[in-house]
Amino acid sequence: MSPALNKDFNNAPKQIGVDPLKFTTWLFIVSICMMFGAFTSAYIVRQSEGNWQQFDYPQGLLYNTIFIVLSSVTMQWAYIAAKKDNLKALKAALFITFALGIAFLLGQWGVWSELVQNKIFFGGATANPSGSFMYVLTGVHGFHLITGLVFLIIVLLLAFKFKVHAKSLLRIEMCTTYWHFLTALWLYLYLFLIAYK
Repeated sequence: MSPALNKDFNNAPKQIGVDPLKFTTWLFIVSICMMFGAFTSAYIVRQSEGNWQQFDYPQGLLYNTIFIVLSSVTMQWAYIAAKKDNLKALKAALFITFALGIAFLLGQWGVWSELVQNKIFFGGATANPSGSFMYVLTGVHGFHLITGLVFLIIVLLLAFKFKVHAKSLLRIEMCTTYWHFLTALWLYLYLFLIAYK
């Protein structure tokens, strides 16, 4: 390469790439937002068509809301601990977050069991459409929470291998972002269900 071309090459603006993990995580979040936007829009449209039977929501929904909000707090604690290289606190916070995530899922199972006991079923010609939407909204969110728990396990295993610390924050940063998103999504769904009951 000639000196002139070499000089131009060195002075050229450097391309800033997007990390594939960040890109994938945000793409996943955007797609989930679009999906739940479609679900909640369909809920409002279907409600206006009639044959919409109201029912009392199980108290477990409130407890699950508390569980997931607390898990978001402990997830943020884990991220802060990683930034400070406090590996003991990092592992503890990740464990607690995982336990709260499991508590949320078990709580959801309890909610669905109570719905069944109250003869509120999913689908079918005689099913209450409001009950069917309840199963869809909470069930699909629960599925995505399971994906968050898988992500959390990966980060926890990396923490035990000393691969999550102040100089290696990408994975825990993305896990924290996704977990906070799941919490925000649940709060949206919870408030939506109350407002459009």
